[in-house]
Amino acid sequence: MNAKPKLYSFWRSSAAFRVRIALNLKVMDYEIIPVHLGKNGGEQMSDEYSNKNPNRLVPLFDDGKNTIHQSLAIIEYLNEIEPEPPLLPDSAIDRAWVRALAMDIASDIHPINNLRVLRYLIKQLGVSTEAKDIWYQHWIELGLASLEKQLSNDSRVGKFAYGDQPGLIDICLVPQMFNALSSKMDVSPYPTIMKIFNECMTLPAFINTSWEKQIDAEGSNPIAPPQK
Repeated sequence: MNAKPKLYSFWRSSAAFRVRIALNLKVMDYEIIPVHLGKNGGEQMSDEYSNKNPNRLVPLFDDGKNTIHQSLAIIEYLNEIEPEPPLLPDSAIDRAWVRALAMDIASDIHPINNLRVLRYLIKQLGVSTEAKDIWYQHWIELGLASLEKQLSNDSRVGKFAYGDQPGLIDICLVPQMFNALSSKMDVSPYPTIMKIFNECMTLPAFINTSWEKQIDAEGSNPIAPPQK
């Protein structure tokens, strides 16, 4: 019997959250290997982990033969080895549109609000907690405003960001909205995004991969999205 694939994950990592969602949408069996990003200077900094993943980030997917880092690369790999349900559209132009919006989140919003960036602002640059929070929300608000405009004016949007089945945009959007909601941001300017988010959060693949459901979760951190 083949061993389960392993996903090296941290409960509040947005990137790891994306891969957890994809694995659950695909109904693929896997094992979570927690990597605490804070304890003892960060377990991702250990030689044991950095030998597996030299960029010292999560997630890392290990199927027993190969390891893959970077959440979007892992998700695309999963979509290729397990085509159903598809996470990307059939047409080339629609795939490009979906990838572009997913990258708006994964490449533009998330990296400059990553934990290691926030720590650097405070520890190395001496930025106050208040200023760090302003930085954090500024970039999320800027990114969400763009996404809201794109999603609210496109006929491809259905119950989810593309049509009536969850896919790559939703996989990236939900973890980002967890961050926004946990920071007590005003999300009223983003009704289309919140409609999609609320729809996602009715599905087990999103519910069961959320922060508070993880084996390494610290305390109860449910996100209760607005219902209007």
